[in-house]
Amino acid sequence: MMHKNVCSIFLVITLLIPLIIPSSFSVSDYPSFVNAPNSWINTPSSGELSFWDSSFRESADVRPILVNGMFACGFHCTDNCLFAVSIFNTSSYDYYSRFPPPVVWSANRNNPIPDEEEAVLELTSQGNLVLKHANGTLIWSPNAAGSRLSLSAEGNLMLLNRTNRMVWQSFDHPTDSLVRGQRLASGQKLRASEGSYAFAIIGGEFRAYVDSDPSQIYYRNSFMEQENNSRQSYAEFLSQRFGTFYVGDSSSFIQLGSDGHLKAYTLTESGWEGTDLLSLDRCEYPLVCGRYSACSGEGCSCLDYASENQTNYFRPVNYSYPHLGCSAVSPISCDLPLHHSFLQLRGYYSQTAYSFLFSEITTLQDCKEVCLNNCSCKAAIYSRGKCSFLSQVFSIMKSDDGDDSISAFIKVHNFAISHNFRPRRKQNTRVIVGLILGAVFFVFLICIFIFLRSRKGFQEVEEDYLDSALGTPTRFSYKDLKIITKNFSNKLGEGGFGCAFHGILPSASEVAVKNLVGFGPVNKSFLAEVQTIGSIHHCNLVTLVGFCAEKLNRLLVYEYMANGFLNLWIFDKNKDTALGCQIRKKIICDIAKGLAYLHEDCIHKIIHLDIKPQNILLDEDFNAKVSDFGLSKILGKEQSRVITTMRGTPGYMAPEWLSSVITEKVDVYSFGIVVLEILCGRPNMDRSQQEEDRHLLGLFRRKQEEGNLMDLVDKCSDDMQSNAAEVVEMMKVAAWCLQTEYARRPSMSTVVKLLEGSGDVEGNMNGLTAEAREAYSSTILPSMLSGPR
Repeated sequence: MMHKNVCSIFLVITLLIPLIIPSSFSVSDYPSFVNAPNSWINTPSSGELSFWDSSFRESADVRPILVNGMFACGFHCTDNCLFAVSIFNTSSYDYYSRFPPPVVWSANRNNPIPDEEEAVLELTSQGNLVLKHANGTLIWSPNAAGSRLSLSAEGNLMLLNRTNRMVWQSFDHPTDSLVRGQRLASGQKLRASEGSYAFAIIGGEFRAYVDSDPSQIYYRNSFMEQENNSRQSYAEFLSQRFGTFYVGDSSSFIQLGSDGHLKAYTLTESGWEGTDLLSLDRCEYPLVCGRYSACSGEGCSCLDYASENQTNYFRPVNYSYPHLGCSAVSPISCDLPLHHSFLQLRGYYSQTAYSFLFSEITTLQDCKEVCLNNCSCKAAIYSRGKCSFLSQVFSIMKSDDGDDSISAFIKVHNFAISHNFRPRRKQNTRVIVGLILGAVFFVFLICIFIFLRSRKGFQEVEEDYLDSALGTPTRFSYKDLKIITKNFSNKLGEGGFGCAFHGILPSASEVAVKNLVGFGPVNKSFLAEVQTIGSIHHCNLVTLVGFCAEKLNRLLVYEYMANGFLNLWIFDKNKDTALGCQIRKKIICDIAKGLAYLHEDCIHKIIHLDIKPQNILLDEDFNAKVSDFGLSKILGKEQSRVITTMRGTPGYMAPEWLSSVITEKVDVYSFGIVVLEILCGRPNMDRSQQEEDRHLLGLFRRKQEEGNLMDLVDKCSDDMQSNAAEVVEMMKVAAWCLQTEYARRPSMSTVVKLLEGSGDVEGNMNGLTAEAREAYSSTILPSMLSGPR
């Protein structure tokens, strides 16, 4: 009897144990793969639980979807939520409550979900893996489609197709970490979750650097591992080694921290402990003391100087936290190079040599002179006949027992002010007086203008203004242009504001003379054209040779472009004259370079506002040049947006025109439309097509959903058809430019970087920021494209 009671008690205790002790999750609790279609909702932390176990939510802040071995994939939530892969030690429940699981990969690191907001992860019936807000706004999606989502025992999240072939994997898109068995290949990089530190394989060597332009390298170490029959270098995280680094047997993952340290982490009784792999001195990390700071054994301080007037040129960003760095009291400006000079640093300063741009200059004076005349140079370091330039001044290591042959110079503004309050008041007084005098002078000019207008009439005043405002273009008389064009007998083309005629200058140079017809808008267009391109020159912008402003006559004289307008070539259905793939790609790249110059490299930012094939001209070698600046808008360098009335051509206008607040990204959108027209060989609005195919953008969206983008490639060109894969890659660039949210569109300089690489667009993303690559990865989703207009 007693024996039976003992057995009964034992049986009851055995049944109750799982109810009393929260069990850790296992493969049996959560699957390692799921098939499409499927979806999961991440509800706010204050809401009801859905698919995750409450014990995990309260202890680990992880809401699992897939589990395999020590890895879990799901929503990882602290202050915000990430769709991520985390590492767990499933052998002990006590682990969860003591140590948060480290995230080793995340999809939406740059676009986290607020913990109070609901989000949905969906594996659609079409095989698209989509993370989105509850309102349908896209957060993240890979550039692939499959039918199964799987998590491997090594922590690799994979998307598989119906034949179980992998079409996408997280191992190809590392964030800041690598797990055992994962490779880091050339073209990939680790980027710290915060800050600008990065780690990659470049040129067959490990490099740790600050991801700036150009990169500031603080560690490099050569090694050579290559794929068979491939020139691609890689390093694999094995049981004891990662490339040339020894990581030990028990390390679970390697992570690049926001402080620039690369560490291999091992789980111990006291938590995750990291072993530093780079083994650098504290002061060798470029941002250990922020910008414009010196790092020494005593800590961080603003850069010291050797000047007679004892002016404070730098001050701490935060006096209580010197490691945050310093800033220039009076920042240098590329617009005022004559106001720049150098301050020589006190003591001995050094930094890893390959952090600099080198120049074979032999004298100290030449070294300083070159840096002063180079806008991107912020500092110069001279030692034994060698000159090094810094494009960014990060922390500089100071050593009092260093080599006295090293001279370091920081570029500063001559008019930097001190922290003394009286000079500050004095300068403020000068500024106020200057503003008052400027206002008086401006009013005086207005009065003169009104007076001249009343006496001579508006047209004559405009002519006088053009004479005084411009120096580069030649001013022609109307009689001269009649002779040049043989009385306007050879018409080249006709536009909204007038006709263009062929002409020959006395120097035998060929020109195109555009005769503007009309009043109000024509005058504005004429002035905008002359003001915009009269003083700028670029190989991908049409050159304004001269102009005529005589009474009611308004004419513009351009360089002659033998092959005329772009639309005449790309919309022509004649197979004999159809442009080949490489010519079209070159034209696209030329347009991008011209726009990049207008947006980023001019003294003022210029927004064209009317990019379309009719405003792109081709010379005899099919070099493309942007023309017709009649609607352009000029912004100051610091001006990010402008409010203006709607202008442009329907079909090429970006969605934000509805708000009348625009940026240079309206040109990027128009450029995307033009790229599609060039590649597809048809206008964006073609009434000869069936109703559902008339709008190119809508057709592009539909073909994208169907996975049939190659159907859009221009069928009049055999060369385009044979290079359809490369054409689709360029379509991806166009899709990035056509996103509804202007902030997610790339800059034109980024577009140029992509187009100047090989045909593989994704292979040329390495030089871009993580944010740019994140934005690009979502561009082929139909939801990111605007519908037809």
